[in-house]
Amino acid sequence: MNFTIEPELRMLRDSVRRFVDEELMPLEPLYANEPDIPDEVRQRLQSRARELGFWSFDVPEEHGGGGIGMLGMCLVFEELGRCNVPSFRAQTVLTPYLGPVLYHCTPEQKEKYLYPVVRGDKRTCFALTEPGAGSDPARMRTTAVLEGDHWRINGTKVFITSADKADFVQVFARTVVKGEEVGVSCFLVDKGTPGFRLGQSFELMSPDRPWEVVLEDVRLPVSQLVGEPGKGWELAREFLDVGRLIHGPKSIGRAERALQLAISYANQRSTFGQPLAKRQAIQWMVADSATELHAARLMTYHAAWKADQGLDYHLEASQVKLYADEMYMRVVDRAIQIHGGIGLSRELPLELMFRDARSRLITEGSSEMQRIIIASEMLKR
Repeated sequence: MNFTIEPELRMLRDSVRRFVDEELMPLEPLYANEPDIPDEVRQRLQSRARELGFWSFDVPEEHGGGGIGMLGMCLVFEELGRCNVPSFRAQTVLTPYLGPVLYHCTPEQKEKYLYPVVRGDKRTCFALTEPGAGSDPARMRTTAVLEGDHWRINGTKVFITSADKADFVQVFARTVVKGEEVGVSCFLVDKGTPGFRLGQSFELMSPDRPWEVVLEDVRLPVSQLVGEPGKGWELAREFLDVGRLIHGPKSIGRAERALQLAISYANQRSTFGQPLAKRQAIQWMVADSATELHAARLMTYHAAWKADQGLDYHLEASQVKLYADEMYMRVVDRAIQIHGGIGLSRELPLELMFRDARSRLITEGSSEMQRIIIASEMLKR
C-alpha cells in the first residue's frame, strides 16, 4: 500500500495551513466563544479563499468545484480543525455547507439550488433529526403526503445547524402516496414558504447554536422532491457517511494542536527542580496521545482512500467517527491535566476544545450509535 500523499495535495494542505495561521487564528480571541462570525468577516474570508483558489475545493468538478476527493478533503479539514473558531464556521469560508444530496437533483433543481450554493449565492442546511428520532429514522414523525400536484408536510426537526442562515432546507420526511407509506424522501423547502418557521435556538455547551425547524401544513410543488419518493434514506446515509468521515480530520486537527500545546508547556514548566517533560507520568500521557493520533490519522486516510476508489466505506466512516472523536476527547483531557490550573482557564483554548470534544461524542450519531452500526456490519459479514 502506498502511503505517499500526491504533491498537489501536499501543496494544497500547506497553502491551507498558511491560510489558517494568517487569516483564521487571529479571529480566535474574538469569535471562539461566539455563536457565529459576522457576515462581513465571512465574506472577506471567502473573497480571500477565492483569490487563493480554495473556494468549493470539495465540490466535484462536474458541479463547478475543485474536485479534490475525500483524501484531499481530509487534509484540508485537518488544517481547519486546528482553529478554535468552530469548524462548521471555518468550513464555510473555504466551501459552501453543501453535502452530497444536492448532487442528485434534477437539472432544473441544480440551476435553482445546487449551483447558487456552489457559487456562494445561497446557503442551505440538512434537517433530519427530530425530538424523538435522532439516530432511529423509523421513529421519524415528519410526514409528506402527496395531494394532487403538491406535497403537504408537517413535522418538527431539532438541532439543525445553520438553519437561521439557510436560504432553503433539505428536509427529510416519511412519505405517503395514495394512502400508503413508501419510505423517507428528501424535499427542498425555501425560506419564507408558508408554514415553515424557525422555533427555538438551542444553547449548547459548545458555542454552536443549532435550531428547531417547524413545518405546519407546508405545501410544496412536486418539483421540490429530490430523487424518487421513498428513496431519501439512501441520500441521508450518503450525507451521514461523509459527515462522519469528516469528523476524523476535524478531531485530528484539534487533538494535534492540544498535544503540541501540552508538549510545549511540559518543556517550559518546572516543578521541584525538573521540567514536567522529565516526569514519567507526563511522558506517558504524551506517548499515548501521539500514538492514538497516529492511529486515528491512518484510519481516516484509509477510509478516505476507499471513498475515492468508489468502494463502500460505510463501516469505516463509523469507525473513524467513533475512534477519532473519542481520541480527541482523551488527548484534550490529558493536555488540560498536563497544564494544571491554567488549562482550565480561558487564557488557553483547551477548555473550549474540551467542550467541543464532548459534544462530538453525540453529534452526527453518538458513539453508542456508531458501535451499533459497526457491530451490525461485522455480524452481517
